[in-house]
Amino acid sequence: MEKVDSKLLKEKALEEIKKANSPEELGEVFNKYLGKQGELINVLRSLADLNKEEKVRIGMEANEVKDILRMEFEKKEKELKEEKKRESEEKEWLDVTIPGKKPKAGHLHPLTLVRWKIEEIFKGMGFSVADGPEVETDFYNFEALNIPKDHPARDMWDTLWIKAPASAKASAGKQQSKLLLRTHTSPVQIRYMENNKPPLRIIIPGRIFRKEATDASHDFQFHHVEGLMVGKDISVANFKGIMQEFFSSFFGKQTDLRLRPSYFPFTEPSFEIDITCVVCGGKGCSVCKEAGWLEMMGCGMVHPNVYKNSGLKEKGLTGFAFGMGWDRLTMMMYKINEIRLLQSGDLRFLSQF
Repeated sequence: MEKVDSKLLKEKALEEIKKANSPEELGEVFNKYLGKQGELINVLRSLADLNKEEKVRIGMEANEVKDILRMEFEKKEKELKEEKKRESEEKEWLDVTIPGKKPKAGHLHPLTLVRWKIEEIFKGMGFSVADGPEVETDFYNFEALNIPKDHPARDMWDTLWIKAPASAKASAGKQQSKLLLRTHTSPVQIRYMENNKPPLRIIIPGRIFRKEATDASHDFQFHHVEGLMVGKDISVANFKGIMQEFFSSFFGKQTDLRLRPSYFPFTEPSFEIDITCVVCGGKGCSVCKEAGWLEMMGCGMVHPNVYKNSGLKEKGLTGFAFGMGWDRLTMMMYKINEIRLLQSGDLRFLSQF
């Protein structure tokens, strides 16, 4: 067997140990020299073929090199572990003096904020909040509200009709007549009067649907708040006082209103309500088109046929009803010029509120 110089082998091994940059590389060097088939171990195995003097000399040199290499391996292994730990600590290091990142908290939608404000004001005047289905029947949405089939007033609503299942057609009646997405929240008036006796004082906030082309001021789905007050000796003056109090409370300043004659099949007489422009205070501006007034809602005294269709037979009943879109109130309150933004889901828009 070819003789191996132990000193030369030591220098070669020490150089490779020094160059090792990872525990894996160091392990390869260890196996190369001190493993079961390592070069230094082979030197020790070759002693059997040597004479006595060479065995002693070469054996001592080989064992000395073996001890030195083991020490160097342990030293290098410790260095690599400390270096790896130091790198890990540097990556995980946290500067506790840096201000923390404030998590983004959700908040209420502007339409919800305005709805709550409307409800709060009306509750303060003794009104209750009622609710009803968004999928309505022809009876409640039209017929009970004094809008019979083929009545020209139906042209005022662009209705989204729903194809009823065969089972519903077979049991047709006022509860199972032709289905539609409600075009106003007025049907809840009928449903409420069917199950409650006067005096009545309610508001009905909710979504409504119209088959309309969308633009900056129109959408096919928007929000409507209906109001109803029924009892004895209720007049237009009562209605005007309540609405003036509502608008003044809502906008936080004195707001005057005026009634203009109009037509709605479920009220008689009927009116349109205008309020003093909340931007210019009635002086005239681009918002109110220099008129000083803003059109807000339709209203009127409840038509006798509506009482009849809802089953109220008590004599001497009077009352008023009104309806307005609270999307428009939201736009006025927050100075929003595009109604479609309200239901766009765009966080850039919603985060402003």
